[in-house]
Amino acid sequence: MPAAKLPKPVRFLLWVLIFAMVYFGAQQYQKRNLVSGTVPEYIAPMLQGAEFDSRDIEGKPYILHFWASWCPICRFEQDTIQALSRDHQVISVAMQSGDRTEVQAYMREHSLNFMTLLDEEGLLARRFGIKGVPTTLLVNSEGEIVFREIGYSTEWGLRLRMWLVD
Repeated sequence: MPAAKLPKPVRFLLWVLIFAMVYFGAQQYQKRNLVSGTVPEYIAPMLQGAEFDSRDIEGKPYILHFWASWCPICRFEQDTIQALSRDHQVISVAMQSGDRTEVQAYMREHSLNFMTLLDEEGLLARRFGIKGVPTTLLVNSEGEIVFREIGYSTEWGLRLRMWLVD
């Protein structure tokens, strides 16, 4: 039976199904290079000047958030990450966003005070398979990545996922 002869509700459902398949297929394709399983150990410079060692937070769930100062979607999502940092451990990674002084000025200008690691060359991002920002990873207390999202995430969506991780 040609699609034009199908009843309108059936055609609508077919379009919804096609859209969903394309949407979720594209999401999975975007995530194909992201690390999964156990978080790789890493040491990175913190915005405040000290070195951050990922082994120091073992046993605690946390949000690992990659962003860039030049990314408009990242700017839109910053209030979400700031709000989450009040209730959850957030480790943000300023990816290819300039040197320490430039990132500090950016954080000050936007009233952001969550923990931030510097990734001037994008080496940490490459280690995690990050191809686009913002990218958010939720890590459980065993150090396993249990959620990966490329693009904007809502505050309540991330809060719900963190509740499930805890």
